[in-house]
Amino acid sequence: MSDILIEPKDCALVLVDQQAGLAFGVESMDRQMLLNNVIALVRTASVFGMPIVASTSAAKVYSGPLIPAIQSAVPEVVAIERRNMNVWEDDAARGAIVATGRRKLIFSGLLTEACVTFPVLSARAAGYDVQVVGDACGGLTRVSHNLAMRRMEAAGAKPTSWIQVLLELQRDWTRRETYEGARAIVEAHAGGYGIGLAYARDMIKLT
Repeated sequence: MSDILIEPKDCALVLVDQQAGLAFGVESMDRQMLLNNVIALVRTASVFGMPIVASTSAAKVYSGPLIPAIQSAVPEVVAIERRNMNVWEDDAARGAIVATGRRKLIFSGLLTEACVTFPVLSARAAGYDVQVVGDACGGLTRVSHNLAMRRMEAAGAKPTSWIQVLLELQRDWTRRETYEGARAIVEAHAGGYGIGLAYARDMIKLT
């Protein structure tokens, strides 16, 4: 099953340019929902002990640092600054990804059309298994975001969502070591599903 469903021990999360200056241009989805989803994803990676590699570009001249709310969720993560669009073409950023030793990479970033697509295609060409968290990526338009997702899927990358990543990693709510952390993320970020989970815990009494 490890070849079909992801396991924490096999995966690393790659955050590409989750910066306010780029988020201003996102029109593919509501920006507040996008931020919610990215925070949920990084919290998921943290709960399941996955390495997180973050990279930023033009942080001091245009794009700004890693969005503070994201940084606060994973304060131990230090973003690697680079100059080019493709993370895979930056020696330090690519080296940090390779150094995780994980062969399954989960990507989230801005903007979908370029700084997500380019390293995903490069990672696939290098033999990595890649998942792209579509609802934790933002594009300039809904059409261009969707076209970029289709291009990555055609290259063998697997589209997914943050809640699917969490549920796929957890898979069994009797996995006690991650239960509390995973449940807290769902309650905080998963809308009606999270509200229902909290309701069930507080109101339904087993006899």
